[in-house]
Amino acid sequence: GEGKTLTIALAAYLNALERKGVHIVTVNDYLAKRDSVEMGKIFTFLGLTSGYINNDQNDNERKKNYDCDITYATNSELGFDYLRDNMKFSKDEMVQRGHHFAIVDEIDSCLIDEARTPLVISGAAEDKTNQYLAIDKIVKLLEKKDYEIDEKDRNILLTNEGINHVENLFTKAGVLKNNNFYDPENLDLVHFVNQALRANHLFKKDRDYLIKDNGIKIVDELTGRILEGRRFGDGLHQALEAKERIEIQAENQTLASITYQNYFKLYKKISGCTGTAATEAEEFFEIYNLLVVVIPTNKKMIRKDYNDQIFRTEQEKNNAIIEKISECYKKKQPLLVFTSSVSKSEIYSQLLDKMKIKHTILNAKNHENEAEIIANAGKSASVIITTSISGRGVDIQLGGKKGSTNEEQLKKDKNYIKSLGGLFVIGTERMESRRVDNQARGRSGRQGDEGSSIFYVSLEDDLMRIFGSESMNNILQKLGLKDGESIDHPWINKALERAQQKVEARNFDIRKTLIKFDNVLNDQRQVIFSQRKDAMDSDKIFDYSDKFLVEIIDDLIKLKVQKLSEPKSNEFNNKLKTIFGKSLDDDEYKNLISCKDSELRDEIFRKFRIARNARSQILGENQSKEIEKRIFLQSIDLNWKSHIQYLEQLRQVIGLRSYGQKDPLSEFKKEAFVLFEGLLSKIKYDVIKLLLNLNIVVSKEEVSKENDKELTDTKKIGRNEKCPCGSGKKYKHCHGNI
Repeated sequence: GEGKTLTIALAAYLNALERKGVHIVTVNDYLAKRDSVEMGKIFTFLGLTSGYINNDQNDNERKKNYDCDITYATNSELGFDYLRDNMKFSKDEMVQRGHHFAIVDEIDSCLIDEARTPLVISGAAEDKTNQYLAIDKIVKLLEKKDYEIDEKDRNILLTNEGINHVENLFTKAGVLKNNNFYDPENLDLVHFVNQALRANHLFKKDRDYLIKDNGIKIVDELTGRILEGRRFGDGLHQALEAKERIEIQAENQTLASITYQNYFKLYKKISGCTGTAATEAEEFFEIYNLLVVVIPTNKKMIRKDYNDQIFRTEQEKNNAIIEKISECYKKKQPLLVFTSSVSKSEIYSQLLDKMKIKHTILNAKNHENEAEIIANAGKSASVIITTSISGRGVDIQLGGKKGSTNEEQLKKDKNYIKSLGGLFVIGTERMESRRVDNQARGRSGRQGDEGSSIFYVSLEDDLMRIFGSESMNNILQKLGLKDGESIDHPWINKALERAQQKVEARNFDIRKTLIKFDNVLNDQRQVIFSQRKDAMDSDKIFDYSDKFLVEIIDDLIKLKVQKLSEPKSNEFNNKLKTIFGKSLDDDEYKNLISCKDSELRDEIFRKFRIARNARSQILGENQSKEIEKRIFLQSIDLNWKSHIQYLEQLRQVIGLRSYGQKDPLSEFKKEAFVLFEGLLSKIKYDVIKLLLNLNIVVSKEEVSKENDKELTDTKKIGRNEKCPCGSGKKYKHCHGNI
């Protein structure tokens, strides 16, 4: 409408001249592809390459597109590719090539609306299908008095009666331990019940999720789009599958996660644009250090934004909306009707069917046709019912899209629609954020065109019910509002705005808290990811394990010294056994334990070298290096995965420390630091332990192929000599087994 997508091309071209790659971030796959194709013509003409990232691309396609000078992608694809790259085992498999410069189109949607939810990559954990089904049945037996729903925080708690009821049900089923639901041994049960309660009473079908292709698909609460490939974490997705009686997929555990805030801070330079950022200027500056500059519109905006119409009940509001649609439809004025969820859009569709008003419905169920539907939204007598899905990145031409008929006819059609008052936008309720409402309004009255917008609100709407003040209902009652009557007053608009500001302030606090906690994890993530990347790029991987070995020997010598002052301590012996495992027999252990400090150091080094040489002789030095590298990377991944889960659990309970007059964030930082030190130490020990106990299995075919070659090796190691692997067997017997 105002040309943001076109203007981006200028800044993208300038920054792409450094050939370090420019990422243009947009709201959805459709826009990433569309903009890349349309703007790509300019970039190609100027001698640059451009590409786009979509959900269905494989790694080769992604790598090719990231290697372009300019790449269009959604924020989630960029974040997930970054996380996946940091789980790869070789540099060649990585798809991204760095984070140089990002331009974020619709920056408020990408960096604020979606920033409450961290990006999480999950892997399958153990299968608990039957437990989910059983607990879902039990939760469905609970009555209303057994739980309290907190809609503000989207939480649900059992009441005392509910706890007693649950205990009775579980006792009958024979699964309750120690006759107490909150006993530590029943922690798993508590978790399952909480998730089943949330699934059954907080998450609604066709609002929070859809059932499509016999699976549960998450619907983005802000855009109304399906979030492909994403699942709710912590067992909630499985609880929803149990509730809807569809196949339950294995539970996931977090393998890697990052928040959008911290992902976009990886870029050396970041910028963006949107039609609705002024209300969030404070947050942009505080979190991203970005200033908001307001640029005036190209032509004077003449759209009429009517005061909100307030009704007492939803029924009255719906009747008024249908009446308004009918009135505009009769005079053939095009209409765009915004609803808050898929289910609400279908309710209005049914009401219009009864009135025999021809209309199109656009929501997450048919978003593939979005471009075509929206392109024709400006035609006479067009009625489109939509979720927030069509709130961004689409331009509605009055009279119809260019190229559909000849220019002369288009001009006539456009003038005819203008004479009717342009596109009429109807909001069926206020959203949680003023910006989302402004996005809806902004579909109309673009480039100085005529247009109108109006919002209908009832006191039964979620926003008013949860965040609106009680006084508003009292005012309306005092005014003696009759059924079907509405009130239209600037005071009411102000009260509505206050309710929205409350929600926005709350969401800002949630995001601020999220980033403070994630900053702790982010510092650790940077250390782990950079160490992992250095190891992956390194040709001298043996240096890493040698360094670890020196540190471990130093630890062992400290424990040995400690043993002199505490003779009963078995820590030194246990540590030694943990590291060497079954690679030593009892006599060799006794010898090691009785060694002096310098002898101990030399002996451990010798055994480590023998094991490494044996691997190198069987596999060759390059293959041996590759194996050490793979062991190091896998040790990092496995331990990092467990570490993330510890921190997640810690984060869930750390808030309780505030009851002891302690700051939860400071406590989290302290404990996370101790856990991180433990993580680094465990990685070190795991790598050395694996390398000392590693057996190389060579298939019989390989042995026969190498047979002639082996005979010439007898100059180095006699076939009847002891094998250097430390097994104690003769080389000729051992070689087929190791």
